[in-house]
Amino acid sequence: MDTSSRPADGGSGTRYIVIGAGAIGGTIGARMAEAGHEVVLVARGTQYAALKSGGLRFRAPDGERVHRLPVVDAPETLGALRATDVLVLTVKTQDCEGALDTWGQAPVEGGGTAAERLPVVCAQNGVESQRIALRRFRHVYGVCVWLPATFVEPGVVSASGAPLSGILHLGRHPHGIDDTVRRIAADLETARFEAPVVPDVARWQYAKLLGNLANAIDALSGPVPGDGGRRLYAQVRTEGETVLEAAGIPYASAQEQHDARGAKVQWAQGGGGSSWQSLARGTGTIEADFLNGEIVLLGRLYGVPTPIQAVSLPEGGLSSGISSTTREIGAVLRPALSGPWTRDHAPAEPAGTDLSRPSRLLPTRPKLIQGLLQV
Repeated sequence: MDTSSRPADGGSGTRYIVIGAGAIGGTIGARMAEAGHEVVLVARGTQYAALKSGGLRFRAPDGERVHRLPVVDAPETLGALRATDVLVLTVKTQDCEGALDTWGQAPVEGGGTAAERLPVVCAQNGVESQRIALRRFRHVYGVCVWLPATFVEPGVVSASGAPLSGILHLGRHPHGIDDTVRRIAADLETARFEAPVVPDVARWQYAKLLGNLANAIDALSGPVPGDGGRRLYAQVRTEGETVLEAAGIPYASAQEQHDARGAKVQWAQGGGGSSWQSLARGTGTIEADFLNGEIVLLGRLYGVPTPIQAVSLPEGGLSSGISSTTREIGAVLRPALSGPWTRDHAPAEPAGTDLSRPSRLLPTRPKLIQGLLQV
């Protein structure tokens, strides 16, 4: 089905400018457009070219369709922003500083800039992007994103969740609730999302961070199977929990998360997480410095060893390509690797994946698991 870029009746009158039309941004943009809200997608490179030429091909359990939405690569294309616009930041954290600088300077009708007048909603993994945003924007909102989606092919986004596409806890950063976040949540709930408004959104984000600590391992090796894998992931999580508790940072319990989510978002397993998707697209960076790296940083601040997350962050970091934390995890993995890689050891590969990339030639083996468990 091919849909028009014209919003349907029923929109709230707010225009949502989604900065980063990847897995999360593409899903939010597509679902909001389907619910009748006005949406502009912001992209760059091959994704921008694909969206401009062929629209956003959105695949979901309820079917596949093409959304021909307005697409820009810079705020100048839109002219002065509207005073009722909402910026939704969905780029990876390592890319958000540049995006915030660019869009923060955009003029708004009636005077002032986006950074001074418009809300920016940070819908990303980790907790760092909203801190970066608050240095530039007056009105910052955090989101705990629980939304299974995949983006490995330009112009194509797959969202596998059903009956809802995702659950998005929202709140002001650093804390609180206001009418703006209530209005945004109400719009999201018309678009196949549950959007609880909470005064302590960071508590949910830190809980999600604990689950994201295994992303870099999955990206480098594929999911680790069996009892060894469960032990490894438990140790990764326990290390993170120990650090958060030492820092006095509250987080939602596993039971609380389970109760909130229930069976509202179910999906077929397969493919890879967000870090794996970045490697599959050949971006050269993943967000481990803002996931595992957050735990490493807190561990250093509060005197808690973090050997599994990586005890050293070399100079260069993200500027030198793949994240430094991931290189440290890789340094643990590589000595344990032996024997040929086979596809039996990797997760299902979404369409368009280049299997020649070195990152996909890392086997998942018992020896690899033992290497990590002995750190």
